[in-house]
Amino acid sequence: MISSLYTLEALQQAIGTDPQRWRPLVLTNGCFDLLHAGHVRYLQAAKLLGRSLVVGLNSDASVRGIKPQAAGEPPRPIVPELQRAEVLAALKSVDEVVIFAEPTATRLIEILKPDVYVKGGDYQIATLPEAAAVQAYGGCIQIVQIEVPSSTSAIIRQIRSAGA
Repeated sequence: MISSLYTLEALQQAIGTDPQRWRPLVLTNGCFDLLHAGHVRYLQAAKLLGRSLVVGLNSDASVRGIKPQAAGEPPRPIVPELQRAEVLAALKSVDEVVIFAEPTATRLIEILKPDVYVKGGDYQIATLPEAAAVQAYGGCIQIVQIEVPSSTSAIIRQIRSAGA
């Protein structure tokens, strides 16, 4: 059992019941398939932007939809959603995890209305699919530069090339 894994409805209720515990609320989201130092530093930086950090975690089905299997590579995600959630929840910087099935975090944003929505430095506000939802209620969007240039796809390629 993961104590800091919420359903969206339970998280919405918890925030509404005790906003002082949660706000300013920071939300980020992603697949977080093979957790690496870039993820950890990114989440640490995001946590500094508010009182609580909620991580929206793409479900297995949504990962398959946004990261289709490349030729010669294993299907994604590598790690199942509940295991990815458990690893994220164990990080000191992460207060709560919520798994979502949609391809973007727009629904999470519309329901939770985070004070700050954070994405990594490989994104731009102009092309961020969730930007309009954040801007609609006056939330803030922060792009955090990734300190460690790594990615799950790069790790998979490195493992495959070592085994070849």
